[in-house]
Amino acid sequence: MYLMRVGAFGAEKPVVRVDDTSYVDVSDLVTDFDEAFFGAGGSSRLAVPVAERIAAGAVHPFGDQRIGAPIARPHQILCIGLNFSDHAAETGQSVPDEPILFTKSPNTLVGPNDDVRIPRGAGKTDWEVELGIVIGKRTSYLDDVSAAADVIAGYVLVNDISERAFQMERGGQWCKGKSAETFNPAGPWLATPDEIPDVRNLGMWLDVNGVRRQTGSTKTMIFDPYVIVHYLSQFMVLEPGDLINTGTPPGVGMGHNPQIWLEPGDVMELSIDGLGVARQRVVGPR
Repeated sequence: MYLMRVGAFGAEKPVVRVDDTSYVDVSDLVTDFDEAFFGAGGSSRLAVPVAERIAAGAVHPFGDQRIGAPIARPHQILCIGLNFSDHAAETGQSVPDEPILFTKSPNTLVGPNDDVRIPRGAGKTDWEVELGIVIGKRTSYLDDVSAAADVIAGYVLVNDISERAFQMERGGQWCKGKSAETFNPAGPWLATPDEIPDVRNLGMWLDVNGVRRQTGSTKTMIFDPYVIVHYLSQFMVLEPGDLINTGTPPGVGMGHNPQIWLEPGDVMELSIDGLGVARQRVVGPR
């Protein structure tokens, strides 16, 4: 099942994707794809009514409606840094022995085709195509890595936008360079695990202005999604609807020589197998 949200920012309604052109409206069945929804069983509650509505022809065209992030604002956005060895190498950093964890403000979440805004005082804004994990159950102290599969609600395409000057040159934790408004476009949909044959072997790419900048695969992750979820559960409680960004392959702007930074007017396009395509235009500061 593919969960989506459509409508104006802050007023999105939950729908289930049928195909590239149509969806089933489920806003009368669930309030939103949020903590309460995932905590109460998530997509399993929708399987029968969605199938019945498709059979009855109760589908609607996307038309020119805005597509929002496929989940409501989560309790937390957790991020794993340097999770691809070749990305660590391009940034001049060592391959980590354990997952590197940082946080990102939940209000960075925007839709897959919304504008990305460069913050005031920035000059080194960068792109990062990433696989996002959405948690489906309140989780802590998982017994083993295999148990992680049971607490994952699905997967989503994410662009983990970063302002490298804030992140690397202003002291403290990385969150300053990760938490500006619009810095976490996500979607277009959340794919439930049954829609993804092998989450550890998904191709991923990102273009800037039509030029391929990142090409990679989740098969080269240092820590795969199940390892990440198990690991995080040993340190904190994961809530239903939480989003985990799992790291990016090589090709970020910081890794080029000379380095390349986003500017107003640039356009990013990105994709992960099975998770759709997103397109974001870069705009200047407020």
